[in-house]
Amino acid sequence: MRAWIGIIGLACAFGAQAAPKIAVTDLAYQERVEEYIHIVSAQSNYQAGIYHASGSSSYNEIESSSSYIEQGELHKFSGDIKGEILKSGMFQLVQGTPYTAKSREDVFDVIKRIKAGHYKGADYVLFGTLSDIDFTRDITALANTDSYSAILGLSLVADFSLINTRTFEITSAFTAMGDGQDTKLVNSQDVKVSLNRPRVVREVSRSLGEDVARQLSEQLGGAGDEQPGPAALRNNLPRDTAPVILR
Repeated sequence: MRAWIGIIGLACAFGAQAAPKIAVTDLAYQERVEEYIHIVSAQSNYQAGIYHASGSSSYNEIESSSSYIEQGELHKFSGDIKGEILKSGMFQLVQGTPYTAKSREDVFDVIKRIKAGHYKGADYVLFGTLSDIDFTRDITALANTDSYSAILGLSLVADFSLINTRTFEITSAFTAMGDGQDTKLVNSQDVKVSLNRPRVVREVSRSLGEDVARQLSEQLGGAGDEQPGPAALRNNLPRDTAPVILR
């Protein structure tokens, strides 16, 4: 009987072990920036005297265009992702080093950033990349009324990978989406409507965080609606992160 009590106590000790630590990156993006320069300068100089007059003029025009690739991270949509992960109890959260304009690394080379020590103390990095972001604004007539519906909407899609910081193995991968909108009724199609953009962004951030946490739970915690605890999560992660059971 005492032997069974000892085994149960050991299992409970491992079940209560702290959850693995995770760093959540801001959403990485890349876009092409186009620059167009057109400079026109004209100058004239005229001098007149009693016996002679002289003048000169000049005209210069410079036109050029260039393009370059800009990389960076969106800092608006990771807060709710972190919050939902904390509520799930699957991970502890650690703060990584954000990507800045002065960073020399490729924002998408997350392995190089891990090796450079940007996520110290993290067992895993949840790396997100922006796939698509779309603002829509529309005014539509409501049937059988003289009113119109003004809508401001935003949809955001991002790809995520959960990466082991020691083995660089991708433990989980999925695409998540956030969306939100603000709607107001107006009496004229031509009236200027002030729609709440911050509210829309907040809704997108919240729904994106919920989708990320849900998909992490499904992939790492098994089937069902129950949120996995740290022990359940560790059983689904690579062996190097699981606790060693003494026999």
